[in-house]
Amino acid sequence: MSLYVLGDLHLSLGEDKPMDVFAGWNDHLERLESNWRRLITDDDTVVIAGDISWAMKLEDTLTDFRFIDGLPGKKLFLKGNHDYWWSTKRKMDMFLEENELGTISILFNNAYRVDGFAVCGTRGWFLENDTPEDVKVLNREVGRLTTSIEEALKLGGEPVVFLHYPPYYRGVECPEIMDVLIRYNIKKCYYGHIHGKKNFRLAFDGEYKGVNFKLISCDKAEFMPVLVR
Repeated sequence: MSLYVLGDLHLSLGEDKPMDVFAGWNDHLERLESNWRRLITDDDTVVIAGDISWAMKLEDTLTDFRFIDGLPGKKLFLKGNHDYWWSTKRKMDMFLEENELGTISILFNNAYRVDGFAVCGTRGWFLENDTPEDVKVLNREVGRLTTSIEEALKLGGEPVVFLHYPPYYRGVECPEIMDVLIRYNIKKCYYGHIHGKKNFRLAFDGEYKGVNFKLISCDKAEFMPVLVR
């Protein structure tokens, strides 16, 4: 049993939103499926760290979700900034159950024990919070991250945080998110959202204030799930 992570699948099997118009995304669905099936077993778990489907409504995600459900392993979904279909956990859980998507679970104000790890996290928010609305959303995300970590601590195991937005990027940090990571002595944090070779050079992989960060967006990981170490 192993824990993996991958962000930003940007699936559009039920939408007209091709990703191969972007550099590095040619044949991305075929590459993703081939890599996934070669690496992941049914005993493994993969955290999908946001930007999962381009669908606008929950019911329109079904084609994308069935593709993911058909891949090996268990999957834990985390919200990204383009997941406009995201709803309440209760509604999403009902949707998964009604459509027999049994390998998918939702990470939202909760946590999951996977082998020696306790999986926790939330979407996060922008580094720059210039408006009252940004501050409101950020505070809500801070609360969700805190709740998720608290739930992880109840499960035992090492808490590992997964975010969509980077808490540290281009030498700038989101202090509100960083304060939570430091307060709970989090040692591992994985994030997505960042795309393109130019932006990869600005992203941060390594230790910052005692937290080891790693960018795991699909194109950065070359469409290969990343093993959590």
